[in-house]
Amino acid sequence: MRYIKRGLEKEIVNAARHFPALAVTGPRRAGKTCLLRHLFPKANYVLLEDTDLVGRIQSDPHGYLDDLERPVILDEIQNAPFLFPYIRTRIDQKPKRKGEWLLTGSQEAPLMQGVTESMSGRIALFQLLPFSYRERKQWDLLRGSFPEAVANPSIRNTWFRSYIQTYLERDVRQILAVRDLPTFRRFLTLLATKHGQVLNKTALASPLGLSVPTVTQWLNVLEMTSQILIVPPFYENFKKRLIKSPKIYWTDSGLVGFILGIENTRLLKRSPFYGALFEGFVASEVVKNQLAQGRPKELYYFRDEQGLEVDFVIPEGEALHLVEVKASSTVSPAAAKPLLKLAKSIRKRKVRCTVVHRKSKAGTPMHALTPGVRAFTVEEFLGT
Repeated sequence: MRYIKRGLEKEIVNAARHFPALAVTGPRRAGKTCLLRHLFPKANYVLLEDTDLVGRIQSDPHGYLDDLERPVILDEIQNAPFLFPYIRTRIDQKPKRKGEWLLTGSQEAPLMQGVTESMSGRIALFQLLPFSYRERKQWDLLRGSFPEAVANPSIRNTWFRSYIQTYLERDVRQILAVRDLPTFRRFLTLLATKHGQVLNKTALASPLGLSVPTVTQWLNVLEMTSQILIVPPFYENFKKRLIKSPKIYWTDSGLVGFILGIENTRLLKRSPFYGALFEGFVASEVVKNQLAQGRPKELYYFRDEQGLEVDFVIPEGEALHLVEVKASSTVSPAAAKPLLKLAKSIRKRKVRCTVVHRKSKAGTPMHALTPGVRAFTVEEFLGT
């Protein structure tokens, strides 16, 4: 497939001018390697997934790195975390050399541990998720946004099935040494049915005969490999009793749709998960846009014990952006009521309120929903 420009390109190129090393994390097959090889076509490339190669490097890391031409892309660095102190030594010997060590990792926690212990102050960190709407100017809930699934829609089911099997074999076994893979697969299916809901670990553990600590471990693996987004509640002095548990979304709508068995658009429109898939798609896109700008993930939701709920609260400097997501192409002023009610409780910040909805086939714009609330199609919202 043709190369599609990624939103992180400018940030990565700039970092390579100022840091000796940079690292790009994210889920497998999101395009990390393709991005770095496109931006640094003259860089040497080493894939650290062959156990024999990793073993040879581990037996003589000094000798291997001495012979390695730089700049170099070290792909899947989490498989060779022992290299971090040796890389640090070379950086400290010649600190003025920038952009020589280009790293990727599919497991954020092991990579971050190596960075914290050995590379602090020497490395720029980025997270790359699958394609965003801004990058492609297209979206499809069932196709999702992984590059290969996007490029080959006819093999969507085969690709996602293979992706799950590969992911289970590589990442889950490597991190947790999970032996009962059938139970883990049932856990994935159950978790897919909770897409867009407030996280209840007991409700995940009980049907599978698991303990809550085990569910916690498995959720952590999915989060550290960027398969899911954990969206925390927004805390502010609203003088309200607030729900304290986070909400959970799968990062890719195509992957969760596949796990749920939604094979085509007809089934999607009749599915009880349609609204959750659309809401999760918007959540993922907000995070992708933040990451592409070199910003941290800042996405929250609001719900109090009286039932007031707002889908997303997005900090924008000193202001707050309140967002309600509707999977309908027609929205009424009633959709604005939760936004206005919460906005009245916010005293010390500027607030703007938006309802996001699907585009109507008639194409009739409907921006002024009610005083204080604007309505935008998902394309308008994500394209700004």
